[in-house]
Amino acid sequence: MADNLVVSNVNLEKLLSMKGGKGEGSYANNSQAQALHARSMLHLLEEALDRVQLRSPDVPFSVVDLGCSCGSNTIYIVDVIVKHMVKRYESSGYEPPEFSAFFSDLPSNDFNTLFQLLPPLANNGGSSMEECLASNGHRSYFASGVPGSFYRRLFPARSVDVFHSAFSLHWLSQMPEAVLDRRSAAYNKGRVFIHGANESTANAYKQQFQTDLAEFLRARSIEMKKGGSMFLVCLGRTSADPTDQGGAGLLFGTHFQDAWDDLVQEGLISCEKRDNFNIPVYAPSLQDFKEVVEADGSFTINKLEVFKGGSPLVVSRPDDALEVGRALANSCRSVSGVLVDAHIGDKLSEELFLRVANRGTSHAKELLEQLQFFHIVASLSFAE
Repeated sequence: MADNLVVSNVNLEKLLSMKGGKGEGSYANNSQAQALHARSMLHLLEEALDRVQLRSPDVPFSVVDLGCSCGSNTIYIVDVIVKHMVKRYESSGYEPPEFSAFFSDLPSNDFNTLFQLLPPLANNGGSSMEECLASNGHRSYFASGVPGSFYRRLFPARSVDVFHSAFSLHWLSQMPEAVLDRRSAAYNKGRVFIHGANESTANAYKQQFQTDLAEFLRARSIEMKKGGSMFLVCLGRTSADPTDQGGAGLLFGTHFQDAWDDLVQEGLISCEKRDNFNIPVYAPSLQDFKEVVEADGSFTINKLEVFKGGSPLVVSRPDDALEVGRALANSCRSVSGVLVDAHIGDKLSEELFLRVANRGTSHAKELLEQLQFFHIVASLSFAE
């Protein structure tokens, strides 16, 4: 029975993924906002790439996108990285090397959809790198999928030139156990997210985030080549208070939260069922992030800033309240739908997101005005 399913920490890693396929609620069709936000930060990415050490053209250049998901954004970014590095090699008078791109995400990610979106490899019949790069609509790198959690090792030691990760590091490796424990002061009773929760709950989330980020950095410090570069973007917040999760709080802690309460009040689910579900996301402050990087000590911070990303809602008719409500439901569903389906089953999940859409429709104007994401942008290289 779906009602007895609880998304426990044991299977979160096996389950967590953006919604696959190409349907209305899929990530592939609801990641336009992330694309816009990523494009607005390209100058920062290129600055990070300018720090990468150029090596012999005989050694393949390795690019990794961690938390690649299954839309076209990851393909776009890898393309930008490869083209920028080719320009750097050429302007330095070197022959460009061959490029390898590794698309990495949890095993539950829809790699099939991602690989179907990949342009064909230009390198047919042993063409040169120049011919690859000249052929439009083709890719000039060898592609591989790497399943696994980025909170652990994924690559051989000293094998990666560039690590890129966007909109992924705010996902926790697991829900803090205290948050789901009724006997704990951190038990998040009545809520499905940290936004507006008590201080103990917020601290449990923060601690989990910092533990996870430390594991992430430890793994990358082994895998990255000396002279490599890492560019990270995750949801962030401008408030010092972790219970104010900013844009993430508005996305998951208001209408989404109220929709769960609707299901409880209508007798469709129990209070316990709601309380056993929490969104495993934490939007850190700059300070939360900086503390971990400095404590780890492996990396120098070249840039660390909060960047205004804009709204996650992309609508063609802002004055159409129904469209805004649908955009809110699809935005929530594309990133949390897989977890919701596993917790309450497809049928109740459908009911939940209908209520999110209705609530979004009733608050369309304020949603468009207030729902703004901030991102933490970090450019890191090895500490000397």
